[in-house]
Amino acid sequence: MSGADELDEAIALANSGRTRPEPPPAPRLKRIRRIQWSESPDNPQNAGNNVDPAAEPPNGHPSDQAAGHGGHEGHANHGGYAGHGGTGSHEGRHERGSSGGHGTGSPGSGTGGPGPLPPGNPGEAPGGARSGPQQHSPGDPQDPRRGPQQHPQSQSGDSARKPPPSWSEAVALASSAATALPAENVPLAHALGRTLAAPLRALTDLPPFDTSAMDGWAVSGPGPWEPARAADGTERPGILAGDRSEPTQLADGEAVRIATGARIPSGTSAVLRSEAARRTGTRLRTATPPQPGTDIRPRGQECRKGDELLPSGPAVTPAVLGLAAAAGYDELPAVPRPRAEVLVLGDELLHRGLPRDGRIRDALGPMVEPWLTALGAEVTVTRLLGDDAEALYEALATTTADVVVTTGGTAAGPVDHLQPTLRRLDAQLLVHGVRVRPGHPMLLAALGPATAQHSAGKKPRRRFLVGLPGNPLAAISGLVTLAAPLLRALAGRTEPEPREATLGAEVSGHPHDTRLVPVRYEGSGIRARIRPLRYAGPAMLRGVASCDALAVVPPGGGTPGTDVPVLELPW
Repeated sequence: MSGADELDEAIALANSGRTRPEPPPAPRLKRIRRIQWSESPDNPQNAGNNVDPAAEPPNGHPSDQAAGHGGHEGHANHGGYAGHGGTGSHEGRHERGSSGGHGTGSPGSGTGGPGPLPPGNPGEAPGGARSGPQQHSPGDPQDPRRGPQQHPQSQSGDSARKPPPSWSEAVALASSAATALPAENVPLAHALGRTLAAPLRALTDLPPFDTSAMDGWAVSGPGPWEPARAADGTERPGILAGDRSEPTQLADGEAVRIATGARIPSGTSAVLRSEAARRTGTRLRTATPPQPGTDIRPRGQECRKGDELLPSGPAVTPAVLGLAAAAGYDELPAVPRPRAEVLVLGDELLHRGLPRDGRIRDALGPMVEPWLTALGAEVTVTRLLGDDAEALYEALATTTADVVVTTGGTAAGPVDHLQPTLRRLDAQLLVHGVRVRPGHPMLLAALGPATAQHSAGKKPRRRFLVGLPGNPLAAISGLVTLAAPLLRALAGRTEPEPREATLGAEVSGHPHDTRLVPVRYEGSGIRARIRPLRYAGPAMLRGVASCDALAVVPPGGGTPGTDVPVLELPW
């Protein structure tokens, strides 16, 4: 276990209120030969076969190979941790969707910056599957006659890669990766959840005429008043909302019954509420005469024709639909909701019943789809692919979704087919690892244009992939770091105003990475504080299920009274 993983485990133990058990004495082990699972370009020091784990690796750090660069701790425990064990990443190959356990590999799996993926692995079939027995020539790096060999890319390997971005840099990269989808005019009934693509300007005055705000009497002058009469001497009928005829003008001292929303007749000075009126014989009186303009909504009180009611960029909510209808709109210019597809990876996952036979329940499939919906996406399907390289390739090559979200398999282990499949598709890797805990092995890639058009006459759209780590809280970290800003950009949404809150308790931090911590609000006003919740380890959902927000804790942690950014949940 690397130093960073030990720190993560210590933080999770502290948050859960448990203590680390004393480890048993380490047994004396015989020198064994390391198992060679694959030659990943992301782990150039794995290229040699039959490497002695006790021997010092070329870089002089024995722990690097033993803790996630292809060593026996990172790869050989296939299925030993309620999943596929470690694969060179503490969070990259999970307990995919599990609620317990952690991997044992190094946190250094996600180290590549923006750019194309490295070439595929020698001896690997398309999509990352091994191609069966290999014939090695004397020049083959895997030829046992030559002994341990460096991967051909090792000379330019990690030293040539950019370091992974910080959390804020990753958010900015995801925000700038895409532009808004093409806008279109849609009927009001179909605009809900889309993004307003142009400022909403009033097509008429609101209200369009003077209206009554109450049921009562339209009166003229200070009173007392006599009910207005028709030409035949009978009392004039009251004015109802929706009456199409122009109401007759009131003379001074006259009154006429009126309903809420009805047009005010000219000459009216105020509306006298029904409960305040007292009729005595033919006279209408009140204890307190109404002030001029009382309970009258004047024309244009809310807006005048041409006024900007809303800027472009907000989501079309039910209230926006009501305002647009009142302002005279039958349809709105709107950006569609980005189409998303969820691919759940992992043969170790069960989708019903209790965990059994070394398999665990999938927690991400039921969670990711509604989370994406809350972020503004239109999720078309959630597919369960297992660890099938060809099925993954087929799904990514033929999807018409704007964004594909995968769960697990973001590292470079023996059954992590995501990165080889992206290489096979010539995808552009935009984010490869982020300096954030949990969730550092997350990735973002551009897949290129869709092979099929959404509808006739429309150009194919550029597609994206967000790779979420397999641990549940780490996957949520990927959703708020990469998926949320990407979907916001595709939908043409405006950036939310940054929010901060004051820590009410000390929050431990990572030495170099940002931490996303589930918190709950306490108190109100100037005494409002946020407090971290327990059970906030990478594989835990108990804390986030009851939290109000995620606190963005900088490297080194935060002390009580410190203001930190907070990410509100999208519901």
